[in-house]
Amino acid sequence: MSPLHRLFFSTALACGALLSISAAHADRTVTDQLGREVTLPEHVNRVVVLQHQTLNLLVQLDAADDIVGVLSSWQKQLGPQFARFMPQITKLPMPGDLTQANIESLLALHPQVVFVANYAPAQMIEQIQNAGIPVVAVSLREDAAGEKNKMNPTMANEEQAYNNGLKQGIRLIGEVVERQKQAEDLIQYTFAARAKANAPVADIPQDKKVRVYMANPDLNTYGSGKYTGLMMEHAGALNVAAATVKGARQVSLEQVLQWNPEVIFVQDRYPQVVKEIENDPNWQAIDAVKNHRVWLMPEYAKAWGYPMPEALALGELWMAKKLYPQRYKDIDMDAQAQDYYQRFYRMNWKADAQF
Repeated sequence: MSPLHRLFFSTALACGALLSISAAHADRTVTDQLGREVTLPEHVNRVVVLQHQTLNLLVQLDAADDIVGVLSSWQKQLGPQFARFMPQITKLPMPGDLTQANIESLLALHPQVVFVANYAPAQMIEQIQNAGIPVVAVSLREDAAGEKNKMNPTMANEEQAYNNGLKQGIRLIGEVVERQKQAEDLIQYTFAARAKANAPVADIPQDKKVRVYMANPDLNTYGSGKYTGLMMEHAGALNVAAATVKGARQVSLEQVLQWNPEVIFVQDRYPQVVKEIENDPNWQAIDAVKNHRVWLMPEYAKAWGYPMPEALALGELWMAKKLYPQRYKDIDMDAQAQDYYQRFYRMNWKADAQF
């Protein structure tokens, strides 16, 4: 090879190496659910999660090993059983929570991105960004302008806002941690399963629907504008709080007595509420209590104010089967849960006494 050829060859190799280095550190941009454009490294594998819904979704997308820090209230928000999906979580640092962050603790973890809730204070988001850490906000809703950062937004069409928002949120999280295929698989399975689960009760007239109340701690409940109401609607039930309560709010016992629900559901993460209701003399006049229809929901139902894939794929089915067992005689909930857990948690579903 002549000296001139060697020079050209060396130059080409050097340029190629520089391009490779540049590509390895190339940035990319995503749009979060507050509508903010966020610049991220090309590859993300150090994530801090300060929102429990996103934490749950990252585990389902098989990205748990990328998580280096979590919100301090994860056990309260997700339940103590969540640790079996992500055993390392009990040893992870907790540099903040839903509405606050410790910047020094965050910086010590060297995260490439921090996930926060859409209602995280603007000052908190700005504080993290000013420390040089990208922030991605997740709502699992498709909100109108001016409503994106609210916990209890006004929605023209709740069904559309939550259906589109859940898909967008899963895709956003999947894009950030490079799990796009897993995200699409989760979306496809979830909405197909939900359509099949909803069909047997779709023809129940409004005046024939079972009247249901969602009992959260301290007389808090979910009214209109929360996913739980849609969950009830899809299961052939009527949320007694929907007409008078917007969002998540505390109500009075007198109001619950007036509603007189036929069924009371309690989320898996609040088992103490069932005993409180059953043992409190003030609740005994309510139909649901008199007829022993105060039911603790299974772990996967996730009847939260925000939608989660299990709630659509499994929770709505469980709720409908509890309310209208004759319409779901051939449905084996254990088998349904087992299929979901094997696919997305990569583990067996352990049935309990709720079945």
